[in-house]
Amino acid sequence: MVEAVAGSEGQVEPTGKRGVEFDFSRDKQVFPVPWGKAMMWIFLLSDTFIFSCFLVSYMKVRISTTDPWPNPSEVFGLTMFGQSVPLLLIAIMTFVLITSSGTMALAVNYGYRKDRKKTFWLMAATALLGATFVGMQAFEWTKLISEGVRPWENPFGAAQFGSSFFMITGFHGMHVSAGVIYLLVVANRVRNGFYERRGGNYEIVEIAGLYWHFVDLVWVFIFAFFYLW
Repeated sequence: MVEAVAGSEGQVEPTGKRGVEFDFSRDKQVFPVPWGKAMMWIFLLSDTFIFSCFLVSYMKVRISTTDPWPNPSEVFGLTMFGQSVPLLLIAIMTFVLITSSGTMALAVNYGYRKDRKKTFWLMAATALLGATFVGMQAFEWTKLISEGVRPWENPFGAAQFGSSFFMITGFHGMHVSAGVIYLLVVANRVRNGFYERRGGNYEIVEIAGLYWHFVDLVWVFIFAFFYLW
């Protein structure tokens, strides 16, 4: 026996399993999660699989190669005042990206408070920090390329180092670059009152925040596996 309840327009709507089917057939939100947020979570889940495959492949190559693997402290060191400082640039890049997570979290907080000015500036600050990270990554790439590192060869040791480095950091850098553009678009709409004219819903700020926190979290794993191992 199928139970039914009266809808808002007087029509009879089934409940239980048939009710779920009925809601889906009408493209009605069944679960208390906005579609935009649900789609972002699905996208991030698929991206998690991709980054996981990259990192697992990197570990497989790192363990199986017979050639000596380069020492990250030497390869990624910067010379300052005549002394090589290990992982200095990488540490600054990590600090910048982690800081951007803090500004993004504040932007989401002020977005739900409907504080348009603070939300805009915090999102702009997050985008600026993200662009700074990409700029430092471009400097890192330029430095290694000038030293002879290529996807097919590496003067520091195992040839697989170059291909792993450019593939993993390049794919992540592409995500950060796309995120910067995404944040700037949303921030500009916050500034000009676009969301207030549509009912004052700042949910898109949280959705953008989900993406940004994801790329920050991925960098933590890249930093641990690639630069510290």
